[in-house]
Amino acid sequence: MPKYLTAALYKFVSLPEYQALQAPIMDACKAHQIKGTLLLAEEGINGTIAGLPDDIRQVLHYLRTDPKFSGKFADLEHKESFADEHPFYRMKVKLKKEIVTLGVPGVSPTKKVGTYVKPQDWNALISDPDVVLIDTRNDYEVDIGTFKGAIDPKTTTFREFPEYVAKHFDKTKHKKVAMFCTGGIRCEKASSYMLDQGFDEVYHLEGGILKYLETVPEEQSMWEGECFVFDQRVAVKHNLEVGDYDQCYACRYPLSPAEMQSEKYVAGISCPHCYDQVSEEKRAKLLERQKQVTLAKQRGETHIGEKQK
Repeated sequence: MPKYLTAALYKFVSLPEYQALQAPIMDACKAHQIKGTLLLAEEGINGTIAGLPDDIRQVLHYLRTDPKFSGKFADLEHKESFADEHPFYRMKVKLKKEIVTLGVPGVSPTKKVGTYVKPQDWNALISDPDVVLIDTRNDYEVDIGTFKGAIDPKTTTFREFPEYVAKHFDKTKHKKVAMFCTGGIRCEKASSYMLDQGFDEVYHLEGGILKYLETVPEEQSMWEGECFVFDQRVAVKHNLEVGDYDQCYACRYPLSPAEMQSEKYVAGISCPHCYDQVSEEKRAKLLERQKQVTLAKQRGETHIGEKQK
């Protein structure tokens, strides 16, 4: 049985007092030996933490019930995964302007938000020919899997999404817009932005792709490929089973088994996506790092920079 429990969480909620919450949340995490990163902003909380299961559940209980949070996190939801090794090395609670960066002042689901669609209702919605389906994730995420018929904006960061919408969508022509992302946070904020731009019917997948893959039977699924995740699993399939992808340490791009057979793939150094972009200086640093990883394995230890699959 894996030892460590990872909890991914977010909630859009008005937190004008967010700066005062940094220290008590940090203290609670440290008291339970929790590691990871949490972001606090006026629009809510977002992040991923990991630790022993009982400790994680006590911290989540604290967030949901302690009077200092005025009940704002009472219905805070989280997604769980387990790992043999601790996926984080320290605990951080950061203060931010946004818990997910869109870069457009005033846009927040705490003010207006699109219609939440349950995973079990998603297939019917995106099968409607009048619905425009948009993947709000980054290009490298879309490359390894997406919903059938979804538009790929080919963005490298979420901040590019508003520019893409301005160039390619018209509120007078695109009457119904549906969006999705990994866990729900980006498409939820994107729905707020679309409404702010005057689009009438805006929908987003509640709980994101992960909740869909967890709850919708594979034989009924409209998902194609695997879903990139920002942890040691790299990608997951239906029922959240660990996928077949690994990740290039140099450029962080997800790699298929076929790509790892390429002559341009050198573990810890380069892959077909970055082979021509790695400078000699960086290659030397990566070679030294990989040497230390190998030596650590020979000693039966885990190098601090090693990604666990």
